[in-house]
Amino acid sequence: MLVSNNSCVPPKYFILNGIPGLERVHVWISLPFCTMYIISLLGNLGLVYLIHHEESLHHPMYFFLAMLSLIDLFSCTTILPNALCIFWFNLKEINFNACLVQMFFVHGFTGVESGVLMLMALDRYVAICYPLRYATILTNPIIAKAGLVTFLRGALLMIPFPFLVKRLPFCQSNIISHTYCDHMSVVKLSCASIKVNVIYGLVVALLIGVFDISCIFVSYTMILRAVVSLSSADARQKAFSTCTAHISAIIVTYVPALFTLFTHRFGGHSIPSCLHIIVANLYLLLPPTLNPIVYGIKTKQIRDNVIKLLQGEKGASTQDK
Repeated sequence: MLVSNNSCVPPKYFILNGIPGLERVHVWISLPFCTMYIISLLGNLGLVYLIHHEESLHHPMYFFLAMLSLIDLFSCTTILPNALCIFWFNLKEINFNACLVQMFFVHGFTGVESGVLMLMALDRYVAICYPLRYATILTNPIIAKAGLVTFLRGALLMIPFPFLVKRLPFCQSNIISHTYCDHMSVVKLSCASIKVNVIYGLVVALLIGVFDISCIFVSYTMILRAVVSLSSADARQKAFSTCTAHISAIIVTYVPALFTLFTHRFGGHSIPSCLHIIVANLYLLLPPTLNPIVYGIKTKQIRDNVIKLLQGEKGASTQDK
Protein backbone atom coordinates (compact mmCIF):
# COMPACT_ATOMS: atom_id res chain seq x y z
CA MET A 1 0.00 0.00 0.00
CA LEU A 2 1.33 3.42 -0.93
CA VAL A 3 1.01 6.88 0.45
CA SER A 4 -0.05 9.54 -2.03
CA ASN A 5 2.85 11.04 -3.95
CA ASN A 6 1.31 14.47 -3.52
CA SER A 7 1.40 14.26 0.23
CA CYS A 8 4.51 14.62 2.33
CA VAL A 9 2.82 14.34 5.70
CA PRO A 10 3.62 11.35 7.94
CA PRO A 11 1.51 8.30 7.04
CA LYS A 12 -1.20 7.20 9.47
CA TYR A 13 0.30 3.74 9.59
CA PHE A 14 3.10 1.55 8.27
CA ILE A 15 2.92 -1.97 6.89
CA LEU A 16 5.40 -4.33 8.53
CA ASN A 17 6.06 -6.83 5.79
CA GLY A 18 7.74 -9.49 7.93
CA ILE A 19 10.59 -11.27 6.13
CA PRO A 20 10.35 -10.50 2.38
CA GLY A 21 10.88 -13.52 0.16
CA LEU A 22 10.01 -15.95 2.93
CA GLU A 23 6.30 -15.17 3.30
CA ARG A 24 5.33 -18.75 2.48
CA VAL A 25 7.31 -20.08 5.45
CA HIS A 26 6.38 -17.37 7.95
CA VAL A 27 4.45 -19.90 10.03
CA TRP A 28 7.44 -22.24 10.17
CA ILE A 29 9.81 -19.40 11.02
CA SER A 30 7.48 -18.41 13.85
CA LEU A 31 7.90 -21.78 15.60
CA PRO A 32 11.56 -21.33 16.67
CA PHE A 33 10.88 -17.66 17.38
CA CYS A 34 7.95 -18.54 19.64
CA THR A 35 9.93 -21.30 21.34
CA MET A 36 12.81 -18.93 22.05
CA TYR A 37 10.38 -16.34 23.42
CA ILE A 38 8.80 -18.86 25.82
CA ILE A 39 12.25 -20.02 26.96
CA SER A 40 13.34 -16.41 27.51
CA LEU A 41 10.21 -15.61 29.53
CA LEU A 42 10.53 -18.67 31.75
CA GLY A 43 14.31 -18.43 32.08
CA ASN A 44 14.57 -14.73 32.88
CA LEU A 45 11.53 -14.63 35.18
CA GLY A 46 12.90 -17.68 36.97
CA LEU A 47 16.33 -16.07 37.30
CA VAL A 48 14.91 -12.82 38.70
CA TYR A 49 12.73 -14.77 41.15
CA LEU A 50 15.68 -16.91 42.26
CA ILE A 51 17.93 -13.90 42.87
CA HIS A 52 15.15 -12.15 44.79
CA HIS A 53 14.22 -15.26 46.79
CA GLU A 54 17.68 -16.58 47.77
CA GLU A 55 19.66 -14.38 50.18
CA SER A 56 22.87 -16.20 49.22
CA LEU A 57 22.55 -14.54 45.78
CA HIS A 58 22.21 -11.02 47.18
CA HIS A 59 25.58 -9.92 45.85
CA PRO A 60 26.57 -7.34 43.20
CA MET A 61 27.19 -9.91 40.44
CA TYR A 62 23.68 -11.32 40.78
CA PHE A 63 22.02 -7.91 41.13
CA PHE A 64 23.56 -6.94 37.78
CA LEU A 65 22.42 -10.28 36.37
CA ALA A 66 18.87 -9.55 37.55
CA MET A 67 19.05 -6.17 35.75
CA LEU A 68 20.20 -7.94 32.58
CA SER A 69 17.35 -10.46 32.83
CA LEU A 70 14.73 -7.72 33.21
CA ILE A 71 16.12 -5.79 30.25
CA ASP A 72 16.15 -8.98 28.17
CA LEU A 73 12.51 -9.63 29.07
CA PHE A 74 11.40 -6.15 28.04
CA SER A 75 13.55 -6.18 24.91
CA CYS A 76 12.16 -9.38 23.38
CA THR A 77 8.60 -8.54 24.48
CA THR A 78 8.87 -5.27 22.56
CA ILE A 79 9.11 -7.09 19.21
CA LEU A 80 8.02 -10.75 19.49
CA PRO A 81 4.23 -10.46 20.07
CA ASN A 82 3.96 -8.11 17.09
CA ALA A 83 6.16 -10.36 14.92
CA LEU A 84 4.05 -13.41 15.79
CA CYS A 85 0.90 -11.51 14.79
CA ILE A 86 2.51 -10.91 11.39
CA PHE A 87 3.54 -14.54 11.00
CA TRP A 88 0.32 -16.13 12.25
CA PHE A 89 -2.51 -13.72 11.46
CA ASN A 90 -1.01 -11.49 8.72
CA LEU A 91 -1.68 -8.43 10.94
CA LYS A 92 0.87 -6.10 9.38
CA GLU A 93 -0.47 -2.61 10.06
CA ILE A 94 1.10 -0.52 12.80
CA ASN A 95 0.08 3.02 13.68
CA PHE A 96 2.71 5.67 12.89
CA ASN A 97 3.04 6.81 16.51
CA ALA A 98 3.01 3.21 17.77
CA CYS A 99 5.86 2.52 15.36
CA LEU A 100 7.86 5.40 16.84
CA VAL A 101 7.19 4.14 20.37
CA GLN A 102 8.34 0.64 19.43
CA MET A 103 11.45 2.11 17.80
CA PHE A 104 12.29 4.03 20.99
CA PHE A 105 11.91 0.99 23.23
CA VAL A 106 13.80 -1.37 20.91
CA HIS A 107 16.83 0.90 20.70
CA GLY A 108 16.49 2.07 24.30
CA PHE A 109 16.53 -1.43 25.76
CA THR A 110 19.46 -2.49 23.59
CA GLY A 111 21.38 0.58 24.76
CA VAL A 112 20.62 -0.21 28.41
CA GLU A 113 21.59 -3.86 27.91
CA SER A 114 24.96 -2.81 26.53
CA GLY A 115 25.48 -0.62 29.60
CA VAL A 116 24.56 -3.45 31.99
CA LEU A 117 27.07 -5.76 30.26
CA MET A 118 29.70 -3.08 30.80
CA LEU A 119 28.76 -2.84 34.51
CA MET A 120 29.05 -6.61 34.80
CA ALA A 121 32.56 -6.44 33.32
CA LEU A 122 33.51 -3.77 35.86
CA ASP A 123 32.02 -5.98 38.59
CA ARG A 124 34.27 -8.89 37.52
CA TYR A 125 37.26 -6.51 37.40
CA VAL A 126 36.70 -5.35 41.00
CA ALA A 127 35.97 -8.90 42.22
CA ILE A 128 39.19 -10.34 40.75
CA CYS A 129 41.60 -7.40 41.05
CA TYR A 130 40.38 -6.04 44.41
CA PRO A 131 38.75 -9.02 46.17
CA LEU A 132 39.25 -7.68 49.70
CA ARG A 133 37.57 -4.37 48.85
CA TYR A 134 34.83 -5.85 46.65
CA ALA A 135 32.02 -5.52 49.20
CA THR A 136 33.00 -1.98 50.19
CA ILE A 137 33.38 -0.70 46.59
CA LEU A 138 30.21 -2.21 45.13
CA THR A 139 27.68 -1.39 47.82
CA ASN A 140 23.93 -1.56 47.20
CA PRO A 141 23.59 2.25 46.78
CA ILE A 142 26.44 2.25 44.24
CA ILE A 143 24.81 -0.61 42.32
CA ALA A 144 21.45 1.20 42.30
CA LYS A 145 23.03 4.46 41.11
CA ALA A 146 25.02 2.68 38.39
CA GLY A 147 21.86 0.95 37.17
CA LEU A 148 19.92 4.22 37.17
CA VAL A 149 22.64 6.09 35.25
CA THR A 150 22.80 3.27 32.69
CA PHE A 151 19.03 3.37 32.24
CA LEU A 152 18.95 7.17 31.91
CA ARG A 153 21.81 7.15 29.40
CA GLY A 154 19.98 4.65 27.20
CA ALA A 155 16.66 6.49 27.46
CA LEU A 156 17.97 10.03 26.95
CA LEU A 157 20.12 9.14 23.94
CA MET A 158 17.19 7.38 22.26
CA ILE A 159 14.56 10.10 22.83
CA PRO A 160 15.67 12.13 19.74
CA PHE A 161 15.12 9.18 17.36
CA PRO A 162 11.29 9.40 17.21
CA PHE A 163 11.42 13.17 16.77
CA LEU A 164 14.05 12.94 14.02
CA VAL A 165 11.80 10.47 12.20
CA LYS A 166 8.63 12.48 12.76
CA ARG A 167 10.11 15.54 11.02
CA LEU A 168 10.74 13.55 7.82
CA PRO A 169 8.31 13.58 4.88
CA PHE A 170 7.12 10.19 3.64
CA CYS A 171 5.95 10.62 0.07
CA GLN A 172 6.47 7.11 -1.26
CA SER A 173 5.91 3.61 0.10
CA ASN A 174 4.86 3.00 3.70
CA ILE A 175 5.87 -0.68 3.57
CA ILE A 176 8.66 -1.57 6.00
CA SER A 177 10.52 -4.74 5.05
CA HIS A 178 10.95 -5.85 8.64
CA THR A 179 9.14 -7.47 11.57
CA TYR A 180 9.47 -4.38 13.78
CA CYS A 181 10.10 -0.65 13.49
CA ASP A 182 13.86 -0.29 13.27
CA HIS A 183 15.18 3.26 12.94
CA MET A 184 17.10 2.80 9.69
CA SER A 185 14.36 0.67 8.09
CA VAL A 186 11.84 3.46 8.71
CA VAL A 187 13.93 6.46 7.66
CA LYS A 188 14.91 4.79 4.38
CA LEU A 189 11.28 5.22 3.32
CA SER A 190 11.57 9.00 3.50
CA CYS A 191 11.77 11.07 0.33
CA ALA A 192 14.03 13.67 2.03
CA SER A 193 17.64 13.62 3.14
CA ILE A 194 18.25 11.31 6.12
CA LYS A 195 21.79 12.56 6.73
CA VAL A 196 20.95 13.91 10.20
CA ASN A 197 19.38 10.60 11.21
CA VAL A 198 22.38 8.62 9.98
CA ILE A 199 24.87 10.90 11.71
CA TYR A 200 22.97 10.85 14.99
CA GLY A 201 22.67 7.07 14.79
CA LEU A 202 26.44 6.79 14.40
CA VAL A 203 27.00 9.21 17.29
CA VAL A 204 24.77 7.11 19.55
CA ALA A 205 26.57 3.95 18.42
CA LEU A 206 29.87 5.58 19.38
CA LEU A 207 28.61 6.91 22.72
CA ILE A 208 27.11 3.59 23.74
CA GLY A 209 28.61 0.73 21.76
CA VAL A 210 32.20 1.90 21.37
CA PHE A 211 32.38 3.28 24.92
CA ASP A 212 30.94 0.11 26.47
CA ILE A 213 33.06 -2.26 24.38
CA SER A 214 36.16 -0.22 25.25
CA CYS A 215 35.37 -0.43 28.97
CA ILE A 216 34.75 -4.18 28.67
CA PHE A 217 38.03 -4.65 26.78
CA VAL A 218 40.03 -2.65 29.34
CA SER A 219 38.36 -4.51 32.23
CA TYR A 220 39.21 -7.91 30.81
CA THR A 221 42.74 -6.83 29.93
CA MET A 222 43.27 -5.93 33.59
CA ILE A 223 41.56 -9.15 34.70
CA LEU A 224 43.81 -11.21 32.42
CA ARG A 225 46.91 -9.54 33.82
CA ALA A 226 45.75 -10.17 37.39
CA VAL A 227 44.83 -13.81 36.71
CA VAL A 228 48.08 -14.64 34.88
CA SER A 229 50.05 -13.27 37.84
CA LEU A 230 48.41 -15.78 40.22
CA SER A 231 50.80 -18.53 41.29
CA SER A 232 48.20 -21.28 41.72
CA ALA A 233 46.71 -22.99 38.66
CA ASP A 234 43.53 -23.70 40.62
CA ALA A 235 43.19 -20.02 41.52
CA ARG A 236 43.62 -19.06 37.86
CA GLN A 237 41.02 -21.60 36.79
CA LYS A 238 38.56 -20.39 39.43
CA ALA A 239 39.06 -16.73 38.43
CA PHE A 240 38.56 -17.50 34.74
CA SER A 241 35.47 -19.62 35.46
CA THR A 242 33.69 -16.66 37.08
CA CYS A 243 34.00 -14.75 33.78
CA THR A 244 33.01 -17.39 31.23
CA ALA A 245 29.25 -16.80 31.51
CA HIS A 246 29.68 -13.04 31.11
CA ILE A 247 32.01 -13.47 28.11
CA SER A 248 29.38 -15.73 26.51
CA ALA A 249 26.71 -13.06 27.10
CA ILE A 250 28.96 -10.44 25.48
CA ILE A 251 29.52 -12.58 22.38
CA VAL A 252 25.83 -13.46 22.01
CA THR A 253 24.84 -9.78 22.33
CA TYR A 254 27.49 -7.91 20.37
CA VAL A 255 28.15 -10.18 17.38
CA PRO A 256 24.59 -9.97 15.92
CA ALA A 257 24.38 -6.30 16.98
CA LEU A 258 27.54 -5.36 15.07
CA PHE A 259 26.39 -7.40 12.06
CA THR A 260 23.06 -5.53 12.04
CA LEU A 261 24.72 -2.14 12.48
CA PHE A 262 27.26 -2.53 9.69
CA THR A 263 24.93 -4.19 7.17
CA HIS A 264 22.37 -1.40 7.65
CA ARG A 265 24.88 1.34 6.97
CA PHE A 266 27.58 -0.21 4.80
CA GLY A 267 26.22 -3.53 3.52
CA GLY A 268 24.15 -2.10 0.71
CA HIS A 269 22.58 -4.83 -1.43
CA SER A 270 25.40 -7.35 -0.96
CA ILE A 271 23.55 -9.16 1.86
CA PRO A 272 20.06 -10.64 1.27
CA SER A 273 17.42 -8.64 3.11
CA CYS A 274 15.86 -11.81 4.54
CA LEU A 275 19.18 -12.75 6.19
CA HIS A 276 19.57 -9.25 7.59
CA ILE A 277 16.05 -9.28 9.08
CA ILE A 278 16.49 -12.74 10.61
CA VAL A 279 19.77 -11.68 12.24
CA ALA A 280 18.16 -8.44 13.45
CA ASN A 281 15.48 -10.52 15.19
CA LEU A 282 18.01 -12.97 16.61
CA TYR A 283 19.96 -9.98 17.92
CA LEU A 284 16.99 -9.25 20.20
CA LEU A 285 16.03 -12.90 20.84
CA LEU A 286 19.28 -14.81 21.37
CA PRO A 287 20.53 -12.97 24.49
CA PRO A 288 17.23 -13.34 26.42
CA THR A 289 17.06 -17.02 25.43
CA LEU A 290 20.66 -18.04 26.07
CA ASN A 291 21.72 -15.86 29.02
CA PRO A 292 19.63 -17.71 31.67
CA ILE A 293 20.80 -21.06 30.29
CA VAL A 294 24.47 -20.06 30.18
CA TYR A 295 24.43 -18.53 33.67
CA GLY A 296 22.49 -21.52 35.00
CA ILE A 297 25.08 -23.95 33.63
CA LYS A 298 28.26 -21.94 34.23
CA THR A 299 27.47 -20.38 37.65
CA LYS A 300 27.67 -22.91 40.50
CA GLN A 301 25.75 -20.75 42.99
CA ILE A 302 22.78 -20.39 40.63
CA ARG A 303 22.86 -24.06 39.72
CA ASP A 304 22.96 -25.12 43.38
CA ASN A 305 20.11 -22.79 44.34
CA VAL A 306 17.95 -24.03 41.47
CA ILE A 307 18.47 -27.62 42.67
CA LYS A 308 17.78 -26.55 46.27
CA LEU A 309 14.57 -24.76 45.23
CA LEU A 310 13.34 -27.72 43.18
CA GLN A 311 14.13 -30.18 45.97
CA GLY A 312 12.33 -27.96 48.47
CA GLU A 313 9.19 -27.83 46.30
CA LYS A 314 9.37 -31.61 45.75
CA GLY A 315 9.64 -32.19 49.50
CA ALA A 316 6.71 -29.86 50.21
CA SER A 317 4.49 -31.62 47.64
CA THR A 318 5.41 -35.01 49.16
CA GLN A 319 4.42 -33.82 52.64
CA ASP A 320 1.06 -32.56 51.31
CA LYS A 321 0.31 -36.01 49.98
